Amino acid sequence: MTIAKTVDLVRAARQAGYAVPAVNIVDDLSMRAIIAAAEQAQSPIIIQTSVKTVKSMGAEIISGIFQHAASNVSVPVALHLDHCPDRAVITQVIRHGWSSVLFDASDRPLQQAWDETREVVAECHAAGVGVESEIENIVGVEDGVGSDEATHSYSNAKLVEVAQDTGTDLLAPALGTAHGLYKASPVLQYDRVAELGRLTDKPVVLHGGTGLSPEDFQRFIDNGVAKINISTTVKLAYMHAARDHIAKAEQTGKWEPVKMFDDINAAVQATVIEHIGEFGSKGAAA
Repeated sequence: MTIAKTVDLVRAARQAGYAVPAVNIVDDLSMRAIIAAAEQAQSPIIIQTSVKTVKSMGAEIISGIFQHAASNVSVPVALHLDHCPDRAVITQVIRHGWSSVLFDASDRPLQQAWDETREVVAECHAAGVGVESEIENIVGVEDGVGSDEATHSYSNAKLVEVAQDTGTDLLAPALGTAHGLYKASPVLQYDRVAELGRLTDKPVVLHGGTGLSPEDFQRFIDNGVAKINISTTVKLAYMHAARDHIAKAEQTGKWEPVKMFDDINAAVQATVIEHIGEFGSKGAAA
């Protein structure tokens, strides 16, 4: 049995100097491909679900597929709810075995975000579930959540004060990255991670990893990032593999969905294995 807790994986990564890949799924095929990639690379992995995916597939179905897939590999695998401002969905996934949630209160004024985060942490911790907190918004819209405008930002001291008071386990600060594909070169805040590390022992999470270079990732990890979220690049691998297969089917007249699934699986696995190498987690589960 290799089902793990997100917070445990991230704390271990921080101590050992690598980052755990946290990869968003869109269906059972992508979940199984991501877990297979982690097994091949002997890396811990965090499976992330968006609110949209939970509502599309159903929490009970996702949980069942995860339990089966994660129980049949030798590497530790955790299940995490990404960017969720909807507290009813948090309550739902707690009931179905998620080990952590990202409570996204970045659309609320500071005091409201602070108070609600404290309440969410209390609910989650009572069930043994970890909490990642976002109270200042990371630019970009992901699966219908977020904003293309920076609406809330706070000092490092304030972020840490809120995290300490609420009991938050993981911090998701704005670090100059953005969700989705970059339209211009980002101004990355490596030093902010190091400063947060001097103020608190709570691990820092990097969002908006798609489009960064291996050197960017390494510098963030060297400064203390211990969990890196990847979503858009996996979606692109998935969709491009499907597109290419369909184009070939048009030419050959051979329409075999299972063969398309094989191509998607291979493309997603290759993308995840590449990031595992860049994050330094390859072999960490050996």
